[in-house]
Order: sequence, then structure tokens, then C-alpha cells
Amino acid sequence: MRGRTQLCRDCRCRPLVAMRTIVWFRGKDLRVTDHEPLMRGSTTGEVIPLLVLEDSYFGSGDRSATDESQGSRGKRPPHRLQFFLDAVTALRSDLEAIGSTLVTVKGRATEVVPRLAREWNADAVFAQAAVEPGSRRRDDVVAAALGERFRLFGGETVHPPGTLRTQAGRPYGVFSPFAKSWRREVAQVPAVGTPARLSRVPDNLVAIRSPIPDLVELGLERNPAILRAGSSQADARLRRFLKDAGPAYKADRDQMGIDGTSRLSADLKFGTIAPRRVWLEARAAIGETAGGMSFENELIWREFSYSTLWDVPTILTTPFQSDFEGFPWRDDENGWQAWVDGLTGYPVVDASARQLRAEGYVHNRARMVSASFLTKDLMIDFRRGERHYFHYLTDGDLAQNTAGWQWTAGCGCDPQPYFRIFNPVSQGERFDPNGDYVRKWLPELRGMPSEFIHHPWDAPDSVLRGAKVRLGDTYPHPIVDHSVARERFLETATRHLKRSPGSQSAPLRLPMD
Repeated sequence: MRGRTQLCRDCRCRPLVAMRTIVWFRGKDLRVTDHEPLMRGSTTGEVIPLLVLEDSYFGSGDRSATDESQGSRGKRPPHRLQFFLDAVTALRSDLEAIGSTLVTVKGRATEVVPRLAREWNADAVFAQAAVEPGSRRRDDVVAAALGERFRLFGGETVHPPGTLRTQAGRPYGVFSPFAKSWRREVAQVPAVGTPARLSRVPDNLVAIRSPIPDLVELGLERNPAILRAGSSQADARLRRFLKDAGPAYKADRDQMGIDGTSRLSADLKFGTIAPRRVWLEARAAIGETAGGMSFENELIWREFSYSTLWDVPTILTTPFQSDFEGFPWRDDENGWQAWVDGLTGYPVVDASARQLRAEGYVHNRARMVSASFLTKDLMIDFRRGERHYFHYLTDGDLAQNTAGWQWTAGCGCDPQPYFRIFNPVSQGERFDPNGDYVRKWLPELRGMPSEFIHHPWDAPDSVLRGAKVRLGDTYPHPIVDHSVARERFLETATRHLKRSPGSQSAPLRLPMD
């Protein structure tokens, strides 16, 4: 590689070669700690941190422009965009704290990165490897332009996706053996650390940077309900979780009315904290406890989703289980709108819809109940639900959101079987027994006693009057009878799958229902 000759102060030493490296941040690695491209660049000489402000950051995500499943293409994802912009601002501050800064440039990365590498006389461009198909295509274009000067490093996952294989050399399609193999492979994975100091970015390069957009100029208002972004905030969330909620995570993680989860999903999506660091610190703090093992299991589910997307990128548009191709989903616009607005008449489903739009987050148990209701009670295509969630989620992540929706619909990788259908009432009674989650998001039901809050239609008139609930007025009647809808889906699915080449016949991963 080319390099600039730099003389050591001791003239008896031979000249040292100092490289100029562009460290290209890409929106899923917004941190300075445990960032391998940054650490590697800092050991070779001068580092120029770069972030290209592509249009995709301000749209609906990393999907092909011709991909019909993008759905809300052209609309700005309000919650995710706020978190992203705050994380970029925090990254710039973190870089300035160690002597550098972040150069932000608007444009298409496939054009901007090769051009700046040439204009800045860069010896190398280092970046974190991406998993999403659109990002991989982008990297292929940049690699073709830069050749050996472009180098990718891991960091989006703990273990490189697409590298774990069965004895037959195939990708894993079932979680349990994947998890066993993953644990064996990552037993000794050290963190990278943080550069103590970086070289100063030349003034002429700082002068050309584009300003980081603010929400006002993007036509959005700041939402105080969105988690604060940045590595310091992610670190605080991790410490708080490991101290307070981590030990009881297995018992509490499904309880919708309590703060029993880590709330690190958006941090992991934007890389304000490294998944490797989360895993290592969780092992050190809660180790082999039931809570620690359960939390590690969820981290491995994330790894499984990323690995599946790497190996089977078509899951963004088609079911992983080919038997579900051509499934007769219903075109029910009234049902769809009721689900979107949180007016289905099923309190947990409605609470999750309100939480999604207000906070850009939904408790995982509520996500599953909501997804099951849309795909099985209403028989609406899982892809519509996935697109809607992806638009509003702060932690909107193609790999996990796609995997989660297909898993619940019964057509994904290692899915729950199609005949497992969540009962929205019993789910609420089991995982929100006091109705705290429902009361928080459905103020019209706050006066309902816990005995009836998950099925207010069964409450006596005197109870409804006391709670100031008028069914069909202040809160809707159920838009479907769950037992009838359940049978309709089972009959349809059984008939469809019998005509398919294969048939789902046994449970693969059974959640609590």
C-alpha cells in the first residue's frame, strides 16, 4: 500500500510508514468502543472518521428500490430517525473527546467513498461488515472501486454470520443446534477496546463536511418518549439492566407490565454498543444464573436471525417455509385499520398498537400477541405487519423484525407451528395479570377491574358503568370472535399446506400461550 514517510524524532531510526485510513461509519456501528475498524486504523497512523448521509438513512430502510415489501418507502421513520440523528451527534462528541471528529458528507456512498478516498489520498478504507442485502450490494460496488484498499471487519454480530454450518455443511435452520454451535465457537472472543487517542482531522477536511440534519428541517417533531441515544446512554442501560433486572430476567422478561428487559434493542440496532460487549459483560455479571442464560439465549436468537438473513436474503420478501408460498391471506382493510389504530377490541393487541406509535417500541410478548392476531385471527399477510412495525420501531431491524414476524406467522426459520395461535385474552391474563400494561396505553380502560380488563365484554353492566366504559362507544366490541377466527385460520392453513410439497407436522419451538 502507498504511504507517507514520517520521520521519527530520533534521526538514527529508519523512516516509519504512516497510513491514512478512512474509517467509514455506516449507521449500525455508531460507537468508538469495541469498534474494530477504528481500533485497527488507529494503530496504523492517521484516521479520518467518515459518515455518508445517504437518503436511505432518512427513508424506510435498507431495501431495494424495486422491492415491493418496502411498503412505507418515501415516508420518514420518525422514531428511528430521531434516535439515529442523536446517535450520530453523540458519536461526533465521543470522537472529539479522543482528539478526532466525524466528517459527515451527503450523497450516495457508492460514489462518495471512492471519490473521497481518491481526493484525500487515503491508503485504506476500513468499515464494519454489513449483513443486510442492500448494504452488501453497496459494499460490493465500493470494493470494486477501491480493490484491496477496502477492508471489512466484524462487529455487527458477536460471531460472523454465515460461518456456522451443520455437519452436512449447510446453514442451520433450527435454533437449538445453532445455539449449541455458537456457544462452542464464541467461548473465547475478546473485546477490542477503545483508542486512547486519535490523530486530528485536518481542517480542510472538516471544512467540507455537511451538517447533521435536525428533526425540524426533516419535518419531524422531537418525541420525548424515545430513548436517548449514544454510547453513554447504552452503557447506562446495560449497567442498570445487569444490576437490577438481569438476575430475574428469565422470570420477568415476558411480563408486559414491568420493566424486566434490557431495552438495548435500539442500541444494538444502531451499534451504539457492541453486541460482543453486551454478551461479555452479561456473562461476567450474571453468568450462569437463570437470568443470565435466558438473556444469552435472546442474544443468540439475534445472531440466528442475522445468520439466516445472510444465508437466505430472500426472506425479506418471501416465506422461509416455501409451503406458505401462495397462502390465501385476506384483504381486510377494516380489520387492518382497526389493528393499526389499536381498536380491535382486544386490549393487549390495542395497547401494543398504541405503544408502537407513541414510543417506537413494543414489549416483546406484546409484539408476538399482536403479530399472531394480525396473521391468524385476521389472516392478513405477515408482510404488511412487518412493514408497519419496521416503519415505527426505533429498533427496526430487518433481520430480527422479518424473522420475528415469520416466526409468529408460522412460516419462518424454526417457526412456531402454524397451529399454535396466541389467545389474546389468556396472554393478557398470564403476562399482564394486573392489567398495568393495558391501563398505561388504553386510558379508556383504566377504571376496569383486573378481573375483566382483558375481556371487558364479559363484565356486568354495573362494572362497566363504574369503570365508565361503554362498549361500542368509548371502547370497541371485538372485531372478531377469537375462537371462530382461530378455526377459520386452522382450516385454511391445513387445506393450503396439504396441497404443498411438504407439510408442517410437528412443533419446532413452542412459546408459552
